[in-house]
Amino acid sequence: LVLLLRKLQYTSKCPNSASSVSLLRPFSDSLLVRNVDARCIDYNCAFRIHLLLPFVDSVGAAVYTVFFAGLPFVHRHCWRIVKLVTAMALHVPRAPGFAQMLKDGAKHFSGLEEAVYRNIQACKELAQTTRTAYGPNGMNKMVINHLEKLFVTNDAATILRELEVQHPAAKMIVMASHMQEQEVGDGTNFVLVFAGALLELAEELLRMGLSVSEVIAGYEKACKRALEILPDIVCCSAKNLRDTQEVASLIKTSVMSKQYGNEDFLSKLIAEACVSIFPESGHFNVDNVRVCKILGSGISASSVLHGMVFKKEAEGDVTSVKDARIVVYSCPFDCTLTETKGTVLIKNAEELMNFSKGEENQLEAQVKAIADTGVNLLVTGGKVADLALHYANKYQIMVVRLNSKWDLRRLCKTVGATALPKLTPPTPEEMGHCESVHLSEVGDTQVVIFKHEREDGSISTIVIRGSTDNLMDDIERAVDDGVNTFKVLVRDKRLVPGGGATEIELSKQITSYGETCPGLDQYAIKKFAEAFEVIPRALADNSGVNSNEILSKLHAVHQEGNKTVGFDIESESAAVKDMLECGVLEPYLLKHWGIKLATNAAVTVLRVDQIIVAKPAGGPKVPKQQGDWDKDDWQDEPEK
Repeated sequence: LVLLLRKLQYTSKCPNSASSVSLLRPFSDSLLVRNVDARCIDYNCAFRIHLLLPFVDSVGAAVYTVFFAGLPFVHRHCWRIVKLVTAMALHVPRAPGFAQMLKDGAKHFSGLEEAVYRNIQACKELAQTTRTAYGPNGMNKMVINHLEKLFVTNDAATILRELEVQHPAAKMIVMASHMQEQEVGDGTNFVLVFAGALLELAEELLRMGLSVSEVIAGYEKACKRALEILPDIVCCSAKNLRDTQEVASLIKTSVMSKQYGNEDFLSKLIAEACVSIFPESGHFNVDNVRVCKILGSGISASSVLHGMVFKKEAEGDVTSVKDARIVVYSCPFDCTLTETKGTVLIKNAEELMNFSKGEENQLEAQVKAIADTGVNLLVTGGKVADLALHYANKYQIMVVRLNSKWDLRRLCKTVGATALPKLTPPTPEEMGHCESVHLSEVGDTQVVIFKHEREDGSISTIVIRGSTDNLMDDIERAVDDGVNTFKVLVRDKRLVPGGGATEIELSKQITSYGETCPGLDQYAIKKFAEAFEVIPRALADNSGVNSNEILSKLHAVHQEGNKTVGFDIESESAAVKDMLECGVLEPYLLKHWGIKLATNAAVTVLRVDQIIVAKPAGGPKVPKQQGDWDKDDWQDEPEK
């Protein structure tokens, strides 16, 4: 305060009182909160005072009082202004409006510019990311998740699952693609790309002056019309789903989008695996087709086995059993322990021998009782004791240990066994049966193969070979898509042409429908039709072909009535081809659910006109450490 008064005394003696005076500049580091300009006008001289007002406390008020009381030339009106400014600094009010109702730290955005356009921009960015991965020539994405696991794939479902999208509007599009994955098992990228195109075109309509409700009404009308038109575009149906060759040709399109070049080989494997376990009842379970990935060799060395394959070693000396009679235990293969703790007092060596001998005799009796039922293969879900393994070898019983309870359940389903909770001899109804069980070496990996020679097994396994784990993971995703396509065809055998043919035909017919609608929503209907063009455009762009040329050719051909003509992806130039003749076909349900889910997601995003983000839970965040923790002097600059 003394220093402050000296400064005032010096300033008041200055002859040039009309100059701009900075009063609190020496204390700006400690008192700086905000700048307030007060124009204090005297009749004789005009000057400007720059005040640095602290958050008011009693000391601050005293400083101002002394400060301005010591100025002899401040007019009484100016003194009132200063007192008013000081009083305002004592209370900082909240901004009026919606922010008054929320806690400090909460955020809200409203209106077209802040909410709708922001949401549309986020969804467009997400769609643009996966659009380059669409189709057989789509580019791969390298994704490293929060556990630092590497994924190299063009599968949109995997990319989205590992990205952990946080934007609330983009999450809606992601949820729509997850629903497509659950409902159909394929076509997740179609939902993303189509929803992104719908929102991008909706932004154009909103900037033209249409209201959100008119755009939504037009989109919903167009979606309803598209689902009515779709059955008319169906070009063929699956005739016999028990014919391996026919099934392979139908699922080839789905596999091609993930493994272009290997689709013929993989589609035959998948078809064989699916047809072999397709029950007479017609209820196909995707989980019954298992995948076992073994590193080494190449993709052409992959094979199908009727039964199950486990990357395990046999526990005992017996490594191969023909005509296996199997018992499955969910408990450890060991002697039964008492439930209560007890103390045994042993007085001499003979008692010690008798104590251990009694345990051995009990375990041998258990194993002998199991062997007497005809069991020659024992599968356990727990540990295998050395003594129990000794007696299993003695009675020529093969022992396999499976740690996963899911593997135990699937094995029971495959061989027709019942998992027993205790080491009791099984009844004939509780035992399973398998043609052959043997230990084999694939590459440098030991595997136990439960093989069914008969074709009506309940589970089949595709053994995938590959040079890297990432490659085998991508092949597994292609297998998953192929199996899901078979499941969809079991539900609905109708097929529509691929290669963008279905989308161009829908675009043509919905455009014609939009011209017959009288209201402003006709613009939204036409934009909905235009959004379908994004699919053939993405296929052409990813193949390195001029997309505008492809679209003009496709529109010209479809105007002539050729509904099944689409983009020829194998041509080096911009060419079109009949997709029915090529065998490029997609399930009807895939398009039906894709259009429905994408439209619902886009409409949901457009309906949002206000975003309210509550204050995040939890305490203050830990500050990031500046520089290196082992520096000698903390004042050192961090290394660039």
